[in-house]
Amino acid sequence: MADHDGGYKNLFSQQKMIRDLLIGFVHAAWVQHLDFNTLEKINVRTIGDDLRQREGDLLWRVRLDKYWLHILLILELQASVDEAMPERMVDYAVSSYRDLRKSGVIKGTVLPPVVPIVLYRGSSPWNVPLDIGDCIPKVPGLEPYQPRMRYILLDINTMIESDVLDTRNLAAALIAMEKSRSPERLRHLIRMLEQWLRKPEDASVRRAFSTWLRRVLLPTRLPGITLPELTDLNEEQDMLDEMVQIWSKELHEDGRRKGKQEGQQEEAKAFLLRLLNRRFGPLPGWITEKIQQANLPTLEAWGDRMLEAATLEEIFFGDL
Repeated sequence: MADHDGGYKNLFSQQKMIRDLLIGFVHAAWVQHLDFNTLEKINVRTIGDDLRQREGDLLWRVRLDKYWLHILLILELQASVDEAMPERMVDYAVSSYRDLRKSGVIKGTVLPPVVPIVLYRGSSPWNVPLDIGDCIPKVPGLEPYQPRMRYILLDINTMIESDVLDTRNLAAALIAMEKSRSPERLRHLIRMLEQWLRKPEDASVRRAFSTWLRRVLLPTRLPGITLPELTDLNEEQDMLDEMVQIWSKELHEDGRRKGKQEGQQEEAKAFLLRLLNRRFGPLPGWITEKIQQANLPTLEAWGDRMLEAATLEEIFFGDL
C-alpha cells in the first residue's frame, strides 16, 4: 500500500479518531447512544471479488444499547468518484458478514447491524447515489426483490470543521490541516494538536499524526523536499518551523514570479494595442477583447506578424 493510503489507514486505526469522526461528523440520533468505552477494531481479513485483500477497509464495533453495531469505514482517497460505489458497498458489507461468520463472531441467522461510511477526499464532486436501490429502475411488482443499502458519505472537501475544533475533535483537526493553504495556519493546527495529545495514552495517536504529516500532507505542500524520519509530534516542531520557512519562501518566490509574468503580459498588451492603433487607426472591439484574453507568447507572436501583415485579419486569424 502506498504511504498516502497507509497514512490515513494508520490514523483511522486509532480509537479516538473513529470516535471523533462519528461524534463530529455523523449527524444521526443513534450516535448519541453509542457506548464509546466499548469501541474496538475488528481484525478480519476482508477479501474483495478480485481475491485480493482490501487494504482500505476498517471494521470497528461498538455497543448501541443491546446491540453490537459494526462500523465499516471505507477510505476512498483517489481523485475521482467511483461510479461502482453503491454495489461495492453491498459487496463490502456482505463480505464483512462472511468474515465475521468465519471468525466465529456470527452464529446462526442473526446478523449484527452494519453502518457503511465512505470517507472521500477526491477533488471531483460526489455524484453517485448513496443507496444501491436508487440505481435500479422501479419496476412494478419487482421492488421486494431488489437490494436496498445506504451508506454515509463524508466528503472532506465539504465537511465543516470550525465548530468541532473547539471541542478538541481529532477528526476535525485532520480535516482542518487537509484544508490549510498557508504555512502559518498549518503550524498553528499542529501546535494545537500537540497540546491536545500530551498524555502518555495518546502516544499512538501522536505517532499516527506524525507519520501522516511526514508522508502524506507535507510532501504535497513541499514537493521535492526530503523530510527527516521523525516519530512523534514533539519532534515535529523544530522540523516544522524550518519547513514552514521554506514553504513561505517558496510561496513568496512563486508570487513574485507570477506577479512579474502578469506585469510583462499587461505591458505587452498595452504596447501591442498602441502599435495597432498607430498602424490601422481605431480598432474594432473584438480586437481589444482578443488581446485582453491572450497570454504572453500569443501576444509576442501577434507582434511579430504585424511587421509584415497588411490587414488585421492576417495578424489575428492565422495559425499560431
